[in-house]
Amino acid sequence: MKKLPINIFLLLVLLLSSVNLFSQEVNIVPYLKQIDNGQKIQAMAQLVKLKDDYPDDPSVMFLEGVLTQNGQDAVAIYNKIINEHPKSRYADASVFRIYSYYYSLGLYGTANSFLNRLKNDYPNSPYIKIAEQRNVSITQPEVEPTPAQSVVQKPEPQQPKSNIEYKYTIQVGAFTNSNNSNNLKAKFESAGFYSSISEKNVAGTIFHIVFVGKFETKESAKKALDIINRQFNLDARVTTLNK
Repeated sequence: MKKLPINIFLLLVLLLSSVNLFSQEVNIVPYLKQIDNGQKIQAMAQLVKLKDDYPDDPSVMFLEGVLTQNGQDAVAIYNKIINEHPKSRYADASVFRIYSYYYSLGLYGTANSFLNRLKNDYPNSPYIKIAEQRNVSITQPEVEPTPAQSVVQKPEPQQPKSNIEYKYTIQVGAFTNSNNSNNLKAKFESAGFYSSISEKNVAGTIFHIVFVGKFETKESAKKALDIINRQFNLDARVTTLNK
């Protein structure tokens, strides 16, 4: 599973000055320091007690996200923070971490939708400059979100680069009805994924096969496959890309 990129030292620098602004939230800075000093086990032990004492505290949720090894599980925690506690101390950091996760997987369309959310919802966040330095190549239209808006925006479809040799793709569906395949393709494109359709004749029946993404390695395709199956509740599979 993909792990979320973690830079605890940077997080501490950005957040130490704002501790007093959110006095009603649990102060997790000491535990972030423990993680930065290599005392992750001690921080995890403290997290168990904090979750018992403050189960709905957004700062405690954020600490759990930082300590969660599975990237997708961590993203789910960060999503809960920004949807249920959009004005909490670590809300902008949570958006940034979701952005970083999708960026690290090469899902730039989805990543950029969260960068736009970071800019719109938290225009003074120091994480904006950090994200922009990564020079995401796919631009998105600015969207003014509301607190009740779904966390998934509608970015431009992610297009694979033409100068790379792609060997794998993900098959997400096969239909005899072309309307079904077109609808599924549009669904993935609206979520920021590159998608395509090809036809295959099987015993005289034409199937419209929907593919998502193009990948250089099977490992990168499998990482994206796990996300797609979870996010879209599918049983997709990695397959070789037809030349």
